[in-house]
Amino acid sequence: MNDLVRYEPAGAVTTVTLNSPASRNALSSALLLQLRDALGSALDDPGCRVIVLTGADPVFCAGADLKEGRSGKVTAPELFPQILRLIWDSPKPVVCRVNGSARAGGIGLIAACDIAVAPEPATFAFSEVRIGATPAMIAVTCLRRMEPRAATEYFLTGEAFGAERAEQIGLLTRAVPAASLDEEVARYTGLLLRGAPGALAATKQVLREAPTLPVAEGLDRMAEISAERFASAEAREGMAAFAEKRTPTWTTPPP
Repeated sequence: MNDLVRYEPAGAVTTVTLNSPASRNALSSALLLQLRDALGSALDDPGCRVIVLTGADPVFCAGADLKEGRSGKVTAPELFPQILRLIWDSPKPVVCRVNGSARAGGIGLIAACDIAVAPEPATFAFSEVRIGATPAMIAVTCLRRMEPRAATEYFLTGEAFGAERAEQIGLLTRAVPAASLDEEVARYTGLLLRGAPGALAATKQVLREAPTLPVAEGLDRMAEISAERFASAEAREGMAAFAEKRTPTWTTPPP
């Protein structure tokens, strides 16, 4: 099988790359299968603490493989939802290094990630309506990131928009000059590696759960999580390191 997804562990950071530039990293069934397996491997690797998702140049991802769709050979329709869930529910932070433009399903991948950084020249579009489809699956991740008015505008019109606009409406964490992309991604991975792995996983849980709960129930649930974390071995180590003016044992320099 062609290597449609590259898996590159480097210290505590594992990079997963969509590697089908000839098809603009379109989400074929074969690529999705390899992507699911690569993400699963990163999640299962105890040495991996941060995952970086990116694409082989020149674009990040063109969305669904329309050639495959026209042929009627699309298989395993559950793969893409599984991948979005793997990224969204990952206890390890996932940083999207958006190396170039993205369309449709590619934007869903970006929205699923915890942090997304893109070069300013990149463009984005929910092009589904222009081919008679709808951005249904990716709405689950995108609508949790984007401002509602902006989502309505771009979902319905299919109009392309730039990286700075994507940052304004919540789709991206940062839009940066192209020459600064790797530096900014490395800055984020370095910051994430300063956090305790269990604390990061618990914080992701808080980010997912807290907005969905009624206030009283939410306060009770968050009090439980807070108490569990303050009683954890990581917290004891972190507080001891602070008092002793040293770095905690989990701190790992970026590769």
